[in-house]
Amino acid sequence: MGGELGSLVASKLEAEPWVGSLVGIDVDPPRRRLRRAEFHLLQPSQRERIVDVVTKFNPHVVINLSVWEPDARAGLAHARQFTADATTAIIGAAAECPALEGLVVRSGLEVYGREHHAPTRPDETAALHPTSEYGRMLADIERQARELGRRVKIAVGKLRLAPVLGKHVPSPLGRLLRQPVVPFSLLADSPFAVVEDGDAARAFVAAAVGRLDTPVNIVAPGAITALQAIMRGRRVPLPLVGPEWWVAGKMSHAFGAPIPDHVIELMHRGRLADGAKAVEVLGFTPALSTPEVIDHLYAWESVVRIGAITSGIQGVA
Repeated sequence: MGGELGSLVASKLEAEPWVGSLVGIDVDPPRRRLRRAEFHLLQPSQRERIVDVVTKFNPHVVINLSVWEPDARAGLAHARQFTADATTAIIGAAAECPALEGLVVRSGLEVYGREHHAPTRPDETAALHPTSEYGRMLADIERQARELGRRVKIAVGKLRLAPVLGKHVPSPLGRLLRQPVVPFSLLADSPFAVVEDGDAARAFVAAAVGRLDTPVNIVAPGAITALQAIMRGRRVPLPLVGPEWWVAGKMSHAFGAPIPDHVIELMHRGRLADGAKAVEVLGFTPALSTPEVIDHLYAWESVVRIGAITSGIQGVA
């Protein structure tokens, strides 16, 4: 609830007439003024306290946004540990709630991977073959959620988000595209899609309202290549070929703007998905297209940079 996406989801839930009360857990205070939500400042290592808060509230729906994208707010090792600890704590707490009817978890298109035989625009029936560390983290969240659903017989919705961009959303992709000089793949400038944070928040509310019980891709309409994005932002393109991406990744860490493997994968091989199911089962269509979100990215005065590493839960509503 303290992260940008968690705060957005909480504020939208407060406006829903079916929401009687709301409890959130995070390591940071909410970014927005919330009128009705009860907030608890906790670390994911405080598992007993988390279980106590969640079970006493005894929610009908739990929304788990406890995902730390590598090199957004923390490096890979810390992001992996924080995400694992928070997910285990929240899903474990949810299992103890007798009133629980539904669980909605954050996942991402990275779970499909970008192996050479993988579909270019996968729908939700495609096999999961994550080929990045972030993809494997998200696939593990889906696994834990699926196991809970089977054990306690509840609806489990998994929202597979395209890369989320927002004015206050820490994003290694957004940070990279805003650099003065931006690399792109000379031999394979494949298209990708994103989603704006406000649209992503609306999708979580729709999933909670509808007691979603299936995976759904959340992706803005349209697509853009890295070179097209660079030119829209009036940045200087730097063409790279094959092994040069590995060098760029290493150098990016030295310059304080690390490019994680899932972003290199996107820049080199693209990342798209079929978003038709979101319309079918949620009645949800993003308000902004991918090119429009990219234009907004370049219009913002600043973006969130990596700050001090702190452990915590990004959001639970």
